[in-house]
Amino acid sequence: QVSVALKEGRVTPTELCQQCLSLIKSTKFLNAYITVAEETALKQAEASEERYKRGQPLGVLDGIPVAVKDNFNTAGIETTCASNMLRGYISPYNATVVQKLLDQGAVLLGKTNLDEFAMGSGSTDGVFGPVRNPWSYSRQYKEKSVPKSHSEDKESNWVITGGSSGGSAAAVSSFTCFAALGSDTGGSTRNPAAHCGVVGLKPTYGLISRHGLIPLVNSMDVPGILTRCVDDAAVVLGSLAGHDPKDSTTIQDNFKPFELPYLTDVSKLSIGIPKEYHAPELSGEILALWSKAADLFRNAGAKVVEVSLPHTRYSIVCYHVLCTAEVASNMARFDGLEYGHRSGMNESTESMYAATRREGFNDVVRGRILSGNYFLLKQNYEKYFVKAQKVRRLIANDFVKVFQSGVDVLLTPTTLSDAVPYKEFIKEDNRTRSAQNDILTQAANMAGLPAINVPTALSERGLPIGLQFIGRSFQEQQLLTVAKWFEKQVQFPVIQLEEVKRHDHDVFQHEKSASFS
Repeated sequence: QVSVALKEGRVTPTELCQQCLSLIKSTKFLNAYITVAEETALKQAEASEERYKRGQPLGVLDGIPVAVKDNFNTAGIETTCASNMLRGYISPYNATVVQKLLDQGAVLLGKTNLDEFAMGSGSTDGVFGPVRNPWSYSRQYKEKSVPKSHSEDKESNWVITGGSSGGSAAAVSSFTCFAALGSDTGGSTRNPAAHCGVVGLKPTYGLISRHGLIPLVNSMDVPGILTRCVDDAAVVLGSLAGHDPKDSTTIQDNFKPFELPYLTDVSKLSIGIPKEYHAPELSGEILALWSKAADLFRNAGAKVVEVSLPHTRYSIVCYHVLCTAEVASNMARFDGLEYGHRSGMNESTESMYAATRREGFNDVVRGRILSGNYFLLKQNYEKYFVKAQKVRRLIANDFVKVFQSGVDVLLTPTTLSDAVPYKEFIKEDNRTRSAQNDILTQAANMAGLPAINVPTALSERGLPIGLQFIGRSFQEQQLLTVAKWFEKQVQFPVIQLEEVKRHDHDVFQHEKSASFS
């Protein structure tokens, strides 16, 4: 809609950019952004405006305001990973996905907040403070949340965004941008998408370049896409996917962007319901919604079958071993010598290394490095790391068998519950929370499969609940087509944010489809 408005001249890229920048300022309390690149964004918007005047826009994304998680390198704009280790670091190059967005004429508004080095599931552990979920300030939540006591400050009642791409999810949810990039290692795009009521797509491993994404777990990291509707996710995917000579893990074949068809007949679809995803901690509310969604497909004529992924119960432990082992390896580059923070300790090179890492990393990052190095010790390597790799293969094979049996798409919950209040969330440590919150999402990363969160309904507390669709490898078109059909059926309500309402503009009409496709 906005892309059409830009082409027809009903709004200019500069007006759109200024509108978003104004919204970022008025929703600053959400802490969604670490860096706002106002000057750069306005220059990009002016260049886009010139192209529209000449009738030569670069594509659908030309002039569209976007945001990028602060673990993607951006030339000329600080990249911090929400860590003291990289505070003040400015990369000499753009990540491939960032460059592709800019080549399409997108306007980069800034870098979004996250858990330090993307290690977490709440976007609460970064050095710049926690991200607040925009739904905490929505009319839907305020009407249903009753303070436990009169003395309880309403301000303390805010809920988390999920993580680690919470800043990007909050940015899209609060209308400050139209699309945002996240990263997804074990659910870091889908989890906050579910809590913030937006679409979160994790593409197949190798479909989108990781070059310039500061690595967490090389064998699982995937750039993720956050938008307000499925069509928009397809548009952004079309701009980003394809081979990159700078990333040897990307596919060699050319990727053809696609438009999603309107699915009218689902009778040929087979939807799998994995019984292992009935996790004991799953809230009754989400379980009921999951059953209702399965019935929706069944009543529309689709074949809905219960399937088994028997090794799912080992997946979170397996994920923890592999994740920390790769983290330990990746974090070795931050030694205070080449870039990033360097301690003033100068007694010896070794003491400088140790002090740099102690000062630069938080407890969560240091804890994962410690665990990973333990699993990689010579006496533990076979027992933990190699065994986890073997279990990972079994988990991937479970998915292969299910899809070979004729199932097209798997339908599962994305999270165990709706977003919890920040004060509740921080009562447990990062590792416990990550194990709980990644339980339904990380298996898709270990198998390298595409998965998408689709916002489905509001909980009894007036907060978003999402469901997850997992597709066959490199079958994003089929996955997104099913997700689009489902999105149309459920008609997820639009967030009622007073802060946004004050900024009246025809572009920001309160409709679910405030999109650019």
